[in-house]
Amino acid sequence: MTIEVEIISDEMIKPSSPTPTHLRNLKLSLLDQIAPPIYVPLIFFYNYLQNLSRHQISTLLKQSLSNILTVFYPLAGRIHDNSSINCNDLGAEFVEARVHTSLSEIIKNPSMEELKKLQISSGEDEKVMLRVKICFFDCGGISVAICISHKIADGTSLVAFANAWAAASRGEIPKFKPSFDFASVFPPRDLSGLESTQRVGITRERIATKRLVFDKEELRKLKIKSGSQVKNIPTRVEAVSSYIWRRFIDAAKAKADTKTTSFAAAHAVNLRPRKSPPFSQHMFGNCWRPAIALSGAEASEAELVGKLRGAITRMDGDFIGQIENGEYLNVLSRSVDLFIKGGVEFSNFSSWCRFPMYEVDFGWGKPVWVCTTTLPFKNLVILMGTPCGEGIEAWVNIVEEDMKMFEQSQQLVIH
Repeated sequence: MTIEVEIISDEMIKPSSPTPTHLRNLKLSLLDQIAPPIYVPLIFFYNYLQNLSRHQISTLLKQSLSNILTVFYPLAGRIHDNSSINCNDLGAEFVEARVHTSLSEIIKNPSMEELKKLQISSGEDEKVMLRVKICFFDCGGISVAICISHKIADGTSLVAFANAWAAASRGEIPKFKPSFDFASVFPPRDLSGLESTQRVGITRERIATKRLVFDKEELRKLKIKSGSQVKNIPTRVEAVSSYIWRRFIDAAKAKADTKTTSFAAAHAVNLRPRKSPPFSQHMFGNCWRPAIALSGAEASEAELVGKLRGAITRMDGDFIGQIENGEYLNVLSRSVDLFIKGGVEFSNFSSWCRFPMYEVDFGWGKPVWVCTTTLPFKNLVILMGTPCGEGIEAWVNIVEEDMKMFEQSQQLVIH
């Protein structure tokens, strides 16, 4: 299926009131500094809105976005030298478009190439913090695509913003009150000699994306299969991650020219609840790090679960202390060296399963589906909950020429 997307308008939405002078310069935290220079995308789909016209929807979303940007003022600013954000109220990009197909066709047979048409591409000005694209389908349904710069937000913060904007659209006071204080917790550092850190894993190779859907019963079987060598039954995320990691290993082994001797899984971990006492849930920015597990080529899925769990467990208060006092830069340097020198095949995982994405209601009901799109990383897996909440959708990004080997890996079932 090929869809036609017709652009209606493209403008900048500015905060409804100016940012005070004393808030005009926001320092990036260390974790913001080393975050990859990409956009984190989410697309929310909503059914037919019979009581609202396109003009009414557009006006409502623009006005509520303008209002919420006074609270999330850095999102209307521009990044400066990977050290700060100039909160200058230049605005967030807001695009409206018509899509000449039905929403049901998109959801029934999702094609990554077509889904990417529903969001704003990064474009030339990568200093823009927030990009939004509203698409109106022929059937009356709409999609709201939000792309936020990873230099100011992680997935947790992105979804918090989406829910706050939605609450403002409903005429309610958002429960989330953002604070931008991570630089006081993780002070910015001199990254001389570590400039490449931000781009580690980003590839210029053509990436293909597949969606794997695991329903409740499939998850139950995976948890049983992969839980034979750990004390407690694996979580859904552990089971799915180890399953896909095993498939990545099989695909790498199948290459005729492979020189890989060991395999690593880097699993993004939200650090907010791992601090004692926990960080405030209202803190906005990057607060995650990858837990890195190493394995040989013959490890079973059960063994991989144990390695993943061990790596994630080590992301504790002591680890956070290393970031706070700057010791983490040494750990980071060693990890980068491991990646650059080769011989280790990296797989990357990030779970968004607990994010309240299906609570994002702009006033016309909760989304019928939420998805992400391709990110420029080799062997990257984004895990998201299904609309019913009982399954997991795994969005697998892999170099295009490796996809066939990945698909042929034993027992792989692609829905």
